[in-house]
Amino acid sequence: MALIQGIKINNFILRTGTGSNLSNIYYNKFHVSSIQQLDQKWRKKNRFTQNPNAFGPLTNLPDYSFADGRPVPFGVRQMTRINKQRQYFTKIKQLASEVDYAVERYNRIQNELTEKKKSIIDSKLKPKGQKYLAAAK
Repeated sequence: MALIQGIKINNFILRTGTGSNLSNIYYNKFHVSSIQQLDQKWRKKNRFTQNPNAFGPLTNLPDYSFADGRPVPFGVRQMTRINKQRQYFTKIKQLASEVDYAVERYNRIQNELTEKKKSIIDSKLKPKGQKYLAAAK
């Protein structure tokens, strides 16, 4: 048995039933809409997307095809999705190149520091005499 609860806010009455995903919105005792929420736990458990209309053959494929094989023009939403994916691609490409540049710059700076330390050590005074000549041979 479902328990019905009602909340009144500025002439709106929101009634929800426990035991189901049913919510009804009333305005001055006139039914406005019914809100059906997807069972997100079930969708996550079965590895489905949160929004079934965001991706899939119904949204990605054309609505029809020509018998002679001509390409079908893009729909309005499909073109916006393609443009959005292009923007994502350019942004990802730009950020990846910036990361590559930063890594190369860091390696170059580290190499310059080691070369500078090595040149400082090489420019210091060196021992002279018989021991140095014997060690050099």
